Amino acid sequence: MARSSVAPNFWKRPRLTLLSLNAPKKDLPLGSFAADPEITETVIRLRRLPAALEGLRIVHLTDIHLSLFTPIEEVHRVVELANRLHPDLVALTGDYVTFSPQYIWPVAQALGRLRARLGAFAVLGNHDFRVNAEEVTRALRAQRIRVLRNSSYALHAAGSALWLVGIDNLWFSSNDLPRAMRSIPPHDPKILLCHKPEAIGRAARWGIDLMLSGHTHGGQVRLPILRSLYRSKPGERFVDGWNQLGGTQIYVSRGIGKVVVPLRVDCPPEITCLCLRRDSVA
Repeated sequence: MARSSVAPNFWKRPRLTLLSLNAPKKDLPLGSFAADPEITETVIRLRRLPAALEGLRIVHLTDIHLSLFTPIEEVHRVVELANRLHPDLVALTGDYVTFSPQYIWPVAQALGRLRARLGAFAVLGNHDFRVNAEEVTRALRAQRIRVLRNSSYALHAAGSALWLVGIDNLWFSSNDLPRAMRSIPPHDPKILLCHKPEAIGRAARWGIDLMLSGHTHGGQVRLPILRSLYRSKPGERFVDGWNQLGGTQIYVSRGIGKVVVPLRVDCPPEITCLCLRRDSVA
């Protein structure tokens, strides 16, 4: 599928993003403590996209990881930057917290400030399940964020529909893609939200048009010879950015936060803005 993207030059990327253990003082700008995420704008061409949804803008956020490593001030900044992109829809693909349940409601309240014409939609990641999946779900829903737990939601436009499908994290037995797909007409276009890109094979078998994932942090720490701290089981091509398997396209975001080690090396955080276009051969 045709695809174009606009992103900063590789050599101009900030090489090192560090943890600030001390919360910034109110009279100092946030930029003194953490570099803003890169904003990646990408065109995704879908053969079955309804004409009425041509140009739909999706802001994709993932792996917030509110914790000591990623303070709430950074999350507020991410929300501010995302809102400046004027999305039609926000897709959140999991891992909102790390380790402690004390972060659940603060991160949900911060994400509740996201503004999109069609709303915000979310799935859960492995860290959310480890902390408390039900409480994360309640907190997000309290902010009017639609959490898709093995379920789907139809965006109707001019007699056509684009389906958003969400499944639970693959490491836990509750994930159920057949259940989520149960009521969807087979020929309607579908976007799958799934935390882990490992589901790409399953998504292709089910005829998903586009899949949005996170989990990998884009590698988080990219070093010569050693390559990445984090890898993707389906292969290196599914660690970050756009790719395709069969008729299913996938975008894996590098996400926002940090885990295991309190830094990113040659792998800055990312806010993704996807613009959906109809494939010219459709």
